Amino acid sequence: MSSINPVVDNIDVKQSRLREVWRQFCRNKGAVVGLIVMVLIILVALLSDFIWNYEADVIGMNVQNRLISPSLEHPFGTDNFGRDMLARVGYGTRYSLIIGFSAVLFGLAIGLPVGASAGYIGGRYDDIVMRFLDAFDIIPNILLSITIVSAMGANLLNLTIALAVSSVPILARITRASVMTVRFNEYIESAKAISGSSMYIIFRHVLPNCFSPILVQCTLRIGVTIISASSLSFIGLGVPLPTPEWGALLSASRGFIIQAPYLSIIPGLAIMITVMAINLVGDGLRDALDPKLKR
Repeated sequence: MSSINPVVDNIDVKQSRLREVWRQFCRNKGAVVGLIVMVLIILVALLSDFIWNYEADVIGMNVQNRLISPSLEHPFGTDNFGRDMLARVGYGTRYSLIIGFSAVLFGLAIGLPVGASAGYIGGRYDDIVMRFLDAFDIIPNILLSITIVSAMGANLLNLTIALAVSSVPILARITRASVMTVRFNEYIESAKAISGSSMYIIFRHVLPNCFSPILVQCTLRIGVTIISASSLSFIGLGVPLPTPEWGALLSASRGFIIQAPYLSIIPGLAIMITVMAINLVGDGLRDALDPKLKR
């Protein structure tokens, strides 16, 4: 006998949908590899305090061990102050991930309601919002971030705020476009007919049915943000030394690129592998969540 409880039926439908998305995601081998790599990177970030001692292993100096090439004792070698590069790159994982995820979440917290309201309400309000976003788009994202960090000072919080602000126009636009694809559907008109408020309809009925492209864009945006954060740290406008953020490690290694090339190669590989894994996961989510791409 079929269930007559609409709540139970709704839960079953959502679980079935999640299982189908997961099945489609697992069919993409690259996305699965990316997810595994991302899980490992996140574990390193979460467990770094237990694996390494920050004062002794990460920022503690030992000039007797300076510029030791990669070996069994120091798999990633040591820097010009004798600090173990494995510990510094591993501990720096948390800074890059914190910046990437936090900046996108902060940008989404602003861009989501702005873009959703513009796409749903339309008219003059939509025109005003879009012109305001156009004004931001005139300024390149990296230049806007540089301006904000220069004005506020170079530290982790200000860097995250700068990258979040530069993410707002992109996330607002993708949200607006997604909302406009569903705002005239019948279930939205039904919600309007029962006198639901605009904000209630947007967050209860509109966004849950168009959140897939927003989620995919957020995933891909994390990789872009990590690269931008590393770029700003490389030119001295990001996380200051001796904090082992990957861009700062690249900046510090510039003077030893001939004598000790591993100092530049290893942080660069860490950035590349992390961003590639995030992009693979984003591509897998896009294929799994878009019915038109299913085979």
